[in-house]
Amino acid sequence: MKRLLISFAAGVPLVVAACLPGAATASASSTSSAATPFTCSSISVNAPSGTAVESVTAVRREAGTVTIQPVPPFTEVVKIPDVPAYCEVTVTLTHPGVGDHAKVRVWLPETGWTGRFQALGGSAFAAGDYGAGLAGAVKSGYAAATTDAGVSTYLDTGWALDSDGKVDTALLKNFADRSQHEMAVVGKQVVDEVYGRPVSYSYWNGCSTGGRQGYMEAQRHPDDFDGILATAPAINWDEFEVATLWPQVVMNEEKTFPSPCKFNAFNEAAVKACDPLDGAPDGLIDDPARCAFDPRRLIGKSVECEGEQETITAADAAVVRKIWAGPRTPSGKKLWAGIPIGAGFDLAGTRLDDNGERVGAPFPVPAAWVATFLKRQPAYDLSTITYAEFAKLFEQSQTEYDAIIGTDDPGLSAFRGSGGKLLTWHGQADQLIPAQGTVDYRRRVELAMGGARRVDDFYRLFLAPGVAHCAGETSTGPKPADALGALTAWVEQGKAPQTLKAAITDSSGKTVTRELCRYPLVSRYSGHGDPADAGSYDCAPARH
Repeated sequence: MKRLLISFAAGVPLVVAACLPGAATASASSTSSAATPFTCSSISVNAPSGTAVESVTAVRREAGTVTIQPVPPFTEVVKIPDVPAYCEVTVTLTHPGVGDHAKVRVWLPETGWTGRFQALGGSAFAAGDYGAGLAGAVKSGYAAATTDAGVSTYLDTGWALDSDGKVDTALLKNFADRSQHEMAVVGKQVVDEVYGRPVSYSYWNGCSTGGRQGYMEAQRHPDDFDGILATAPAINWDEFEVATLWPQVVMNEEKTFPSPCKFNAFNEAAVKACDPLDGAPDGLIDDPARCAFDPRRLIGKSVECEGEQETITAADAAVVRKIWAGPRTPSGKKLWAGIPIGAGFDLAGTRLDDNGERVGAPFPVPAAWVATFLKRQPAYDLSTITYAEFAKLFEQSQTEYDAIIGTDDPGLSAFRGSGGKLLTWHGQADQLIPAQGTVDYRRRVELAMGGARRVDDFYRLFLAPGVAHCAGETSTGPKPADALGALTAWVEQGKAPQTLKAAITDSSGKTVTRELCRYPLVSRYSGHGDPADAGSYDCAPARH
């Protein structure tokens, strides 16, 4: 479970430098707040349509280190140093007759404001940021905002069912869509009140759930943001949340639970076999879809697991094949993409029961979605789900929730018409949200909006080989270094990104760099030069 939580934590903005631009980027704004008044008291807020304002508080915070207390399931205190003095405004909204209480938090730097506004998304079932992202944004000269949508923390879905055991659709709507829009409206009002002038540019920044929220903003509220950075977006929510329970269903149905070291052996063998496909000896699978490694090649291989030797069996290989192939109906119809070859098997988690037998340990987010939102039984025994029932649950989730939280509408004409820019990168080794779902969405947008060139004018996608969910610590490939900086240059200077700079420090301490290519182009090794240097690669059409 600890490794599962580490993987999940990749979607939480704890490491501010990974997702926020540096001081040089922030100072690029042509506006200055030096001549405008700053107030951190007597702030009035007009309620967005359909809401009422319950309370407004404003507190001045001194410059220094911001301490972020742990939010379950995390236990570590996070400290953000060198945060300038700021005004913290909290606005509580409710939808009359619903009984919800959604808190919007806005942090506004007392000095050094660049005129920019940044809204921060959430992760898993948390709708917003708990302070680390806000602090980082303030350090970079942004006024920043987030919302809790009136729901709860990362893995707490106690809000999902009402007293009658029915899904609380009002809170689900908050989480899915409307609270993010209301936060944008309120946040900009607060900025105007505090600084005495409106924002110059507004941005969305989120990964995972935050990425999904960014896409929802582009689809339903196209005028809220000038630029949207939506990383590893949890779009197609109603489909992939069920799909990511597939590895557990496979292991239960096949009555085979490979140990973590066996899964690692399959991954290592696949990477070794498919690394040469892109021409670069870099230990990465450039395109998992092109990797045809057959796990049956490892049958009979002995691997060391916690000091003991285990032999890979035909049953182990069969489980891995099904997991990589992805969810299917009993008749063989493909429902969704599987875990990308080369990504971690976090969704195929296992544990030892009281009898010392290995059993499944479902990842908490899809487990909660299926048990609570589909079965309406939070304690439902997921290990009893058969292949046939899985297919029915997949269809049920689509039918009941696509219109609410699917976030897969390819009609972005209004966003394009508003002048907005949408920038996304997604790791090819994302173990929690397969990048194929994002690629499929991009293709559907192209079909709906006149082809790739027209879409590139406002929406660009970059795929990152070897990068895990939200650039988590299990990544082996170079991670995007300043995607938000690339977005601001696109929005404010018209410099559309052709590539995204990326880097990682390998196990030997060497820095590996790469220029991530704009989809559908891929990085190709030139055949000479250091494979660890971005200059040894070119962007070229993908091979099929």
